[in-house]
Amino acid sequence: QVQLVESGGGLVEAGDSLTLSCAASGRTFSDYVMGWFRQAPGKDREFVATINRGGGSTYYADSVKGRFSISRDNAKNTVYLQMRSLKPEDTAVYYCAAKGTAYVRRYYSTSSEYDHWGQGTQVTVSS
Repeated sequence: QVQLVESGGGLVEAGDSLTLSCAASGRTFSDYVMGWFRQAPGKDREFVATINRGGGSTYYADSVKGRFSISRDNAKNTVYLQMRSLKPEDTAVYYCAAKGTAYVRRYYSTSSEYDHWGQGTQVTVSS
């Protein structure tokens, strides 16, 4: 079992930047694919970004491509989401998720594929 704790959310203005962190504990962090998802009020949870176990492969939702960057530090058991040029439509609760896998090069973009979730951190972007 892995425990995930997100941090770094807050209230920012459109065009600002923000970096979210997700600290993992409990198991070997490098055994997990990591992902970021978000859920806006009244909407389904949606995929944002994912990164493979070693950090060499990433994949993004079209809505954030070129503005968001996912990275991980396996020595610190932490995954990050750097968000730039934020828009009001980025307002949501952001969740990090972990998927244990033996496949080093895989990543996952569907929420049902993930086994473990954090509690979420609120990001609000004002116009």
